[in-house]
Amino acid sequence: MAVSATNSRLLYREIYSRDQQQQQSSSTSVHCSLMVNNGVGSLSSPAQSFWGDGTVKREEIRRDIKVKAFWDTAKSPTSIVLEPITSTEQLDQILAEAQEVSHPVIIDWMANWCRKCIYLKPKLEKLSAEYDTRVKFYYVDVNSVSQVLVKRGNISKMPTIQLWKDGEMKEEVIGGHKAWQVLDEIREMIQKYI
Repeated sequence: MAVSATNSRLLYREIYSRDQQQQQSSSTSVHCSLMVNNGVGSLSSPAQSFWGDGTVKREEIRRDIKVKAFWDTAKSPTSIVLEPITSTEQLDQILAEAQEVSHPVIIDWMANWCRKCIYLKPKLEKLSAEYDTRVKFYYVDVNSVSQVLVKRGNISKMPTIQLWKDGEMKEEVIGGHKAWQVLDEIREMIQKYI
């Protein structure tokens, strides 16, 4: 069996098991090849059919296979780890960089003891992957930073998710309800400023 593709491990098990079944039913070897082009492949393998006179005739059997290669998903990550903000100077630098490229910034104000904050953070990391190049996501642990930074964000409840653009806070979502509702509100908020 021979598989020719960018990554031969991609469909190896499926092709190998089919070839093993074919080899068990006949004594001759089976050659299988896979040609991949833009995520759609064609599998061809010679099959054997026995005619009444005992001769073996080889026929090409073509089957279309949709190939969803792992390298297609590598282009767009499924989640991006939120970067921490630890000082007012860092916040100023982040906002200045975002203002230069005219992109909004999402800041998740959270605490380690807050159960809803901990539950929401991985969901925000997945959401950040959706807006990978257009919006940058950060988080602030209010217990590990100065109160000056917390006061600058005007934080009274947690989790609070704020959208900052042009150096100032534009909108916020206080996440005391279900995570999917919070994420929907954040998406709506982002769509207004992209």
